[in-house]
Amino acid sequence: MEGSGRPSVFQAAVLVAGTGLTAFLYSVYRHHAHVARGLQGARRLRLDRELRDVLLEAPGHCVPYVAIEGVVNSVKDTLSSQFVDDCKGVVQRLTLQEHKIVWNRTTHLWNNYEKIIHQRTNTTAFNLAPLEGGTDIAVQVMKPLMATELSLETVHKKFHSSVQSFPNVIGHYISGERPKGIQETEQMLKVGATLTGVGELVLDNDAIKLQPPKQGLHYYLSSANFDTLLKRQETCAKLWKLLTVLFGCATCAFLFFLLRKQYLHRRERRRFKRMQEEFRQARERLIREVKAKGGEKLKNICVTCLSSNKSCAFLECGHVCSCSECYRALPEPKRCPICRQLISRVVPLYYI
Repeated sequence: MEGSGRPSVFQAAVLVAGTGLTAFLYSVYRHHAHVARGLQGARRLRLDRELRDVLLEAPGHCVPYVAIEGVVNSVKDTLSSQFVDDCKGVVQRLTLQEHKIVWNRTTHLWNNYEKIIHQRTNTTAFNLAPLEGGTDIAVQVMKPLMATELSLETVHKKFHSSVQSFPNVIGHYISGERPKGIQETEQMLKVGATLTGVGELVLDNDAIKLQPPKQGLHYYLSSANFDTLLKRQETCAKLWKLLTVLFGCATCAFLFFLLRKQYLHRRERRRFKRMQEEFRQARERLIREVKAKGGEKLKNICVTCLSSNKSCAFLECGHVCSCSECYRALPEPKRCPICRQLISRVVPLYYI
């Protein structure tokens, strides 16, 4: 807190940063809470013969947000793994990721750095069939790459280390970048995998389709069951809520601290002004009394207590304005009451 009672620049920056961080955490919490509420309101349907009747009775042959579980089946062709034999799927993602160590000029440390240099995703049409089988009902999954969560199984991962010669090593130390190698990864959504789909269910020309929902709801194609998916989102929302409350309370406590400091400063200023006013009134009263008596000369009265005679001179300023008792009562470092200059020496005065 500065002398004027206002917060310092650092305190103001901390308050603004705390407020901004609390607002950010609150926005993240609201987003996750909205997702959790959407999942709670999702209608859970079974893949059976009654599913078509449900859609026929729904307005526009559409249920806005449903959760449905089934087994992944390809509609036509399947995708084969490039590295694993007899591995078939409907979604394939190939990733090449570069790993290297980069010199940080600020911390003077080597830090790991990862960068995706190539990624390709292949898809083919697929649907969800009943878990138990025994029926020809199926739900065609539309636009799987738009899903917020798309569960893919890693079927191949291999790291290709960089082969470096001595001149290359010297060059890497000079440039500040040391390559470690390339990691090759293949992920697939396998045929026969159990999948939980959460989205909009529509009946389109006798075909049942699961597609991305509207109204800002999320699209899920997860290997976890619906209860696990819902619990995960609720836990995430509770965590962000807890962080929001903690940072919000900390920001409010800091704001209360600043307001209390300002209140105490203003109260001290009012007390000081009241003392000045009392001092001025006492001085005027004493002057009137001295004039009425016609005794002591006003110029010899101590400017601090207005009761004793001046008995010391302050150096180096040379002011004669105080008695010895008031001089000893001055706070350290002692300053002249007239000019506020530091007092280096005191010369006592004696009246004859």
